[in-house]
Parts: sequence; structure tokens; C-alpha cells
Amino acid sequence: MDYFLADGNVQRGPFPMQQLIAQGLKRETLVWREGMPQWQKAETVPELAVLFTGYQQPQQQYVPPPPPPPLGGGFAQTPPVGGFGQPAGQYPPAPRFDAAAANSQKVAAGICAILIGWLGVHKFILGMSGPGLVMLLITVCTCGGAWPVMHIIGIIEGIIYLTKTDEQFYQTYMVEKKGWF
Repeated sequence: MDYFLADGNVQRGPFPMQQLIAQGLKRETLVWREGMPQWQKAETVPELAVLFTGYQQPQQQYVPPPPPPPLGGGFAQTPPVGGFGQPAGQYPPAPRFDAAAANSQKVAAGICAILIGWLGVHKFILGMSGPGLVMLLITVCTCGGAWPVMHIIGIIEGIIYLTKTDEQFYQTYMVEKKGWF
């Protein structure tokens, strides 16, 4: 099967599975192939996971389905082609890098994490309500006893947010939704 790779804001492919490592495939690289509902990290795709573990899964003989009958008067029609040589409308778009959104959310989340990180506000800014609720509830349920720990976590996360490039921040926290550190 052929896979597409998302390299930052650029979609590349399709590539056969044997060429993916040579194309720079890593565990966290977002990949997509026909039949997948959305882009996923390579390590979460079972047939690609073997590339990272050294374990070779037994090869099954793949037999492609027969082509559909030609439309119209017996002549095969070429589907309209969208970006990257894909038929239009059949594939989900690669995640797009939005520099303005990444920068504004990076600064807001970074400053909130440093100043009031113990409340988990920076997590809510990034759309991660689960980790935000965890931080808030730990602080509230301990009557503020865990405030120093939550504040240190907030300071560390704020520094990490502000020191990443806009593209790294966008990929890590807005596309992949990495919850902690």
C-alpha cells in the first residue's frame, strides 16, 4: 500500500511502504493511506509499527480489487486531479500550518502557564480540557496544597511553549495535541 507523509505543512507521496524510512519516516510522522479516516502518527498504524520495532509481520498476499467498469460509452475516464496528484475530494487534507494562530496561542498559553499555570488555564487555551481539568482539580481538591507542584509544572510548560518555534509548537500542541510537557 502507498502512504502519504505530512512533513510540517507539506504533504508528500504516495510512497510504497519499503521507501518510507528513506523518505524520513519517524514514529511521530503523520501518515495517511486510502481507507484511513484521518492522518495518524506512523507508530499507531499497525503495518508501519513493524518498521520501528524490528519485528517483521508475516506478509500477506495483497490482491487489489478489480477496476470499476468504465463510465459512459466504454471509455475509461480520468478522475479530476486535486493537489499533490490526488483525485479531488477523496483524501483528507494535510494539516496546514497557520503561523498567526500558532504564534498567538503560543504566547497566550506560555504566559498563562508561567503566571497561573497551577489553574491549568494554558491547557484550556490550547483546547486540551482533559489535562486542564486535571491540573485545576488537583489544585482545588488538595485545598491548594498541590499548588507549588502544579505551579512548577506550569512554569516548565510555559518555558517549553515559548522556546519552541511556531511550526514546532503548532505541530506538537495544535495538531498532535500533546497533553503534557
